[in-house]
Amino acid sequence: MTPGRRRFIKTGLAGSVLLSTAGWLNAAGARPLSDAEREMLGAIAAALLAGVLPNDEAPRRRLLALTVDGIAATVAGFPLATQREIGELFGLLVIAPGRLALTGIGRPWREARGVEVSEFLQSWRTSRLRLLQSAYAALHDLTFGAWYARPDSWEAIAYPGPPRGMF
Repeated sequence: MTPGRRRFIKTGLAGSVLLSTAGWLNAAGARPLSDAEREMLGAIAAALLAGVLPNDEAPRRRLLALTVDGIAATVAGFPLATQREIGELFGLLVIAPGRLALTGIGRPWREARGVEVSEFLQSWRTSRLRLLQSAYAALHDLTFGAWYARPDSWEAIAYPGPPRGMF
């Protein structure tokens, strides 16, 4: 075997192990987010919402926690098959080998720098792999959906809220 073929086989086996582990971790389907998933989503939300989050730590943490709660509520409302797919993505991102292989971030999410998270998100957004683009889109849409689902975020975009009294 050539070194290229060996590397391909090793990478394939490692990917299979990671996917199997993520699937096993999320086999139960609907479930609350783990602390590790909340940390991961908090780091991703902080990077995506960098321009709108306050600089003060306490309000920032509160708004990120509300956004992660909104993501959890949204995912819980999806069909079970979709919950499992999202759970597999979350599972891969929270285990250290998956996080390192997929994002290039070697440290735990709570220690990840915003620039590292932004760079990995940008690389997924512009990736040639459709799967990574789809994963980016899911994380983006879940985050912004949870952010703008809260009435306290509407003022910043001059959204008056849904129409009232029309029916």
